Amino acid sequence: MGETKGFLKYKRLSAGHRPVEERIQDFKELNLPLSPDAIHQQAARCMDCGIPFCHGAGCPINNSIPDMNELVYKNRWEEACLMLHSTNNFPEITGRVCPAPCETACTLSINDEPVLIRHIEYQIVERGFEQGWIKPIHPLRKTGRRVAVIGSGPAGLAAAQQLTRAGHDVVVFEKDRKIGGILRYGIPDFKLEKHIIDRRLEQLIAEGVEFQTDVNVGKDISPHYLQKMFDCVCLTMGAGQPRDLNIPGRGYENIFYAMQYLRLQNKICSGKPINKDGIISAKDKVVVVIGGGDTGSDCVGTARRQGARKIYQLEILPKPPESRPPDTPWPEWPRIMRTSSSHEEGCERRWSVCTKKFSGGGGIIAEELHGCRVEWINKPDGWKMKELPDTDFTLKFDLALLALGFVHVNHEDLIHNLGLKLDSRGNIAVSNYQTSQPWIFAAGDAVSGASLVVRAINSGRQAAAAIDKWL
Repeated sequence: MGETKGFLKYKRLSAGHRPVEERIQDFKELNLPLSPDAIHQQAARCMDCGIPFCHGAGCPINNSIPDMNELVYKNRWEEACLMLHSTNNFPEITGRVCPAPCETACTLSINDEPVLIRHIEYQIVERGFEQGWIKPIHPLRKTGRRVAVIGSGPAGLAAAQQLTRAGHDVVVFEKDRKIGGILRYGIPDFKLEKHIIDRRLEQLIAEGVEFQTDVNVGKDISPHYLQKMFDCVCLTMGAGQPRDLNIPGRGYENIFYAMQYLRLQNKICSGKPINKDGIISAKDKVVVVIGGGDTGSDCVGTARRQGARKIYQLEILPKPPESRPPDTPWPEWPRIMRTSSSHEEGCERRWSVCTKKFSGGGGIIAEELHGCRVEWINKPDGWKMKELPDTDFTLKFDLALLALGFVHVNHEDLIHNLGLKLDSRGNIAVSNYQTSQPWIFAAGDAVSGASLVVRAINSGRQAAAAIDKWL
């Protein structure tokens, strides 16, 4: 541990954000890191709690959190950087976008504010890049085996790096023009600027990972080619099939999936020219975001930066409580009210709302959303939704964004052609990351369904270990 009574002496200080009126003028990163002295004090708050639930029950990737905090407290930053990278390939990403389940599992969070774990991780890796401690790691020997990784999101990149370091020749195929998957095209720049990804890709390329972009495996490359040219394949395409809202009026042309919207803005931020007719802009519009999760929050922040006149965010579930409820006891991830930086920038949030219909004036553009209030009743066979009488309402809008989550991996082309078995939810069925075809492995959201970036990284690492053993 750091300071024996540091958790009593120091209060938690959260990392700040740029002022709202400043940050909504651009898409640059909004975080303001704490000073070195402040980080030293925050690391001192880590206590000798006996059983560190933060990296056991809390961290999906099992970062050695108490040890890292102690090293930071003792100013042994390079050792902390080495330890952090022993479990996490991309801490500069998790240090920015992970919701930090480690912090809600911190022992201090039982009756106090938890240790500032995520931001300490962010500070460690940023200092590591600044000081040149993060360098390519080359294998002791080459195995002569070739592995194809399909998809370049967090799971694919983690798997590729681990397999390359094990001595295998790895080729990553990506259907988009640039590498990064959801990191590049799904997460807005104000949360994750793309030069952060490019900086890490330089390391992977130096280690020997080969990247091939603009390649749609299943269309441009056949399963027969994969089997002929590679010893095995790892599928890490993510859960790309969005959940739809099958209600009357869904076909109007101003109703889009959230990821369509976010991808276009990220491409614009990257400088890619976009056909004017293909741009989805919220400027001077009333925007309604349907879905209360992180993707919906990203839509709110993006719409605010585009100059939306008014933003609504609708959530079908009830408003969470302000403090941890009995049904999610410590150290579980608590079901509590959360306000993101995007919400702070201005939107009207509504809970327990069911969207029933879109309507328009006879053209191709929807003008009104028709909904009602609902209540949730816990019955023996699970929670059931009930519409409340006399609560129907109409909401006028110009742009609707569906942020309802993702159901499973896309089945078209590759998955269909490979003949892989799927589980009951439509994800790729695996046993120790091995699919129904022994030479094909899978990891990340393609296996689990949509989840956290940190879980995808861990899944990619574990799949790489299984592939290496099989090879």
